[in-house]
Formats: sequence, structure tokens, C-alpha cells
Amino acid sequence: MHRYVTLAALVFMSPVQAQNAHNTTEPTEAGQSAFAALAEIVDMLRQNPRTYWKKVNIPALQLHLVDMNLLATEAKSKSEIVGGSVKFKVTGNPRVVEALHRMVPAHAPFLDAETGWSTNVTEEEFGVTVSVRGDVEIIAALGFHGLMTIGAHHQGHHLGIATGSMAHH
Repeated sequence: MHRYVTLAALVFMSPVQAQNAHNTTEPTEAGQSAFAALAEIVDMLRQNPRTYWKKVNIPALQLHLVDMNLLATEAKSKSEIVGGSVKFKVTGNPRVVEALHRMVPAHAPFLDAETGWSTNVTEEEFGVTVSVRGDVEIIAALGFHGLMTIGAHHQGHHLGIATGSMAHH
């Protein structure tokens, strides 16, 4: 089986992905998505001659990716519409609660900037309460997990964590 990769597709690939795109005898998927994200960042850092290795913090990025996984796979959310807002109660086991406390308050400004909505996050013992005022129909349809994906800041944030120029939440 032959694979054809367009030049446009190559522009958005890491050097390793681009190299493997032409090699039909090697797999291109790095496996689990967190591992693939780590591999992509490590490859970028290694390819950049200006990488300041004393500040590189791959363990912080790994913790962030674990938090993302916990939020995506184990956080439980219940919602209710209250006037012009949707209120989410988000819970989970103690590790999930820690991840929620690190990630959700930090994500709220990105959500607001991207959508024009207004988000309020309250950290609680059980998790977080998130109230989002805006287009109730869209907010309710997306749910908590969909809202957490909004904003194209994740990739840059991952690189910032890894290079030590941004803190993990």
C-alpha cells in the first residue's frame, strides 16, 4: 500500500512525522496521545539549536498531560441551566479534583477570550463549579468537556511548559 502526503500536510507535521510520512515501512503513530505529545515536543526541542536545556521541564509537561487525561476521561459533570448561564458541577476522585483545581481556573480566561462568554470558576472540596454565561444552547450542547477544548492555546501551552517559559497550572 502506498501513502501519498501532500506538501500542505507536511507543513503541519513535526520533522519526525514528515520523515515517517515518506517511509511506508514504519508506523507514524507514536501510540498513546500523551506520549505522542511528549515525543513531538522533545523532537522540537532537539531540533532547535536555541533550546535552553537548563530550563527544559518535561516532567511538568507530563504532569499537565496526565491532568488533561484525568479531566477528559474521569471527571464527571452535571449541568443545569440557570437564567442566561449554564452551571456545571464537576467532580471526581482526589486525583481528578487536583487536576480540576489546576486546569479549570486557568482555562476560563481562554474560553472567555475565544467565545466572548463570561466564565466563573469556584474551587470546592468535591471539584469545581463552573458557570458560563453566554449562548446557553451552545454551552449546554458542548457540556463541560467540550468547553475545555475551546481555544487553540493548548499546543503553545505545552511547548511553554516544556521549555520552562510557562508554569504548569
